[in-house]
Amino acid sequence: MARTRYAPDRGLTRRMVLTMFLIGLLYVIFVGVLVAALGKAWPLVVILVGGLFAAQFWFSDRIAAFSMGAREVTPEQAPELHGAVDRLCALADMPKPKVAIADTDVPNAFATGRSQKKSLVCATTGLLRRLEPDELEGVLAHELSHVAHRDVAVMTVAAFLGVLAGLITRMALWTGLFGRGGRNNQNVLLLLIPLISAVVYVISFLLTRLLSRYRELSADRTGALLTGRPSALASALTKVSGQMSRIPTRDLRQAEPFNAFFFAPALSPGATLSRLFSSHPTLEQRLDRLAKLSNQLGG
Repeated sequence: MARTRYAPDRGLTRRMVLTMFLIGLLYVIFVGVLVAALGKAWPLVVILVGGLFAAQFWFSDRIAAFSMGAREVTPEQAPELHGAVDRLCALADMPKPKVAIADTDVPNAFATGRSQKKSLVCATTGLLRRLEPDELEGVLAHELSHVAHRDVAVMTVAAFLGVLAGLITRMALWTGLFGRGGRNNQNVLLLLIPLISAVVYVISFLLTRLLSRYRELSADRTGALLTGRPSALASALTKVSGQMSRIPTRDLRQAEPFNAFFFAPALSPGATLSRLFSSHPTLEQRLDRLAKLSNQLGG
């Protein structure tokens, strides 16, 4: 990653490299099966897959920000938020990202972007209303850690394959892309495509969940090291997680698809299955790690 004062995390780097290797392998296998099924029409698959991948990589930050209702704000519109980001960027010696606010009562924050120069950090109005300045700074340091370590970009690319597998299969079946009748070998491939797509989706889902949980712990640690106040981040985590139960279930369900990007998961009460496959470690795990770090730092 580009040089910043955020503590490097070799464990995170190894996991990102391994995840991208395995995702890339799945990607090649999936495209290979599609090419074999299409026969002479294989250039169509290459163009379609390549186009979707390029669009996802180059525009994912804008798509995510738009989907989550983020609007960029100026220092005059949000002086406290900009001031906190300015202090952290100066402390971390990194370029300042775009700063945005999402108008929702769900208390959360997220970062997007494929690089430090093309990044955006966003806080919700619900978060800004509830946190004290030192708690907000802890959350923003956590989010900027994702930008500094570039794990936001890796998560975006890694999550793409599962979406692509389902999208191309549905398009192929709906439009009759693979043709009707044909050779027996082709018919066999047609039967295998839904199965292969399901396998690709499940594997990519598990890989991204494992990486996501580790990267959240890494961002907690490196963000707290940068500010030197693990207790402030722990306080913010406790407050945000406790407030989730007071948010209307409808709002939480609308936010759930974006949990992989959020500071804390937006889960409705009793969502046991969602918690099992959550993109984040449990609150207890995060608080325990921060408490140990606080003891190491001597307060």
